[in-house]
Amino acid sequence: MSTTNMAGSNNYWEDLRKQARQLENELDLKLVSFSKLCTSYTSSSPDQRMRDSRSDSLGSSHDNSLVAMTTELDQLLANLTAVNDKMAECTSTPGVSSHNAGLMHTLQRHRDILQDYTHEFHKIKSNFYSLREREDLLGSVHRDIESYKSSSGVNNRRTELFLKEHEHLRNSDSHIDNAISIAMATKENITFQRGMLKSIQTRVTTLANRFPTINSLIQKINLRKRRDSIILGVVIGVCTILLLLYTFQ
Repeated sequence: MSTTNMAGSNNYWEDLRKQARQLENELDLKLVSFSKLCTSYTSSSPDQRMRDSRSDSLGSSHDNSLVAMTTELDQLLANLTAVNDKMAECTSTPGVSSHNAGLMHTLQRHRDILQDYTHEFHKIKSNFYSLREREDLLGSVHRDIESYKSSSGVNNRRTELFLKEHEHLRNSDSHIDNAISIAMATKENITFQRGMLKSIQTRVTTLANRFPTINSLIQKINLRKRRDSIILGVVIGVCTILLLLYTFQ
């Protein structure tokens, strides 16, 4: 392979890497915004969600924002997948075998990041739709009860006790949802921070491959990071359990 062709292949590979990093940064920001949009719905009170559902403009605005952001994230994931496929084709180009191991390592890191973002996107979307479906069901039951109460005018003791019990259960469910929302928001923030740390780790690993003398330092950093992750996970778990215990008291 001529020197000119090799230089052209290297430039093409670097262009693809720049595109991949740019798309990964955009995905990171969009996933944070998407998570906040979903959390803003799940963290609101049941009464507020019921008032919003009665307003066509508010409901339509929220749904339009959700659909638009979902479509944009799907497109970004598709674009990143296409760039990764082009990078895979570049690694199989004749004449790059001399540094093929380094290219394959870089490609695998970008694939791992793509897989993490895809999994995170589908998980956030699935959790949101599950919570909204449950809230819609509870809201429907509450509206049916209110409609029955207003139309029949029943004020006997049994109906009042039933409505009070239902209100108590609904308030308990709201407290549980708030605790779950806090735990989910905390977990999402930790996940995004982990993605940023992975991106930094990729760059550090690339430097380590060029300068083997810093491998020992990287190993110490990884050990400390795993230790901190374990400690943070234990703290979050304990806090979540305490919140649930406080809610049921």
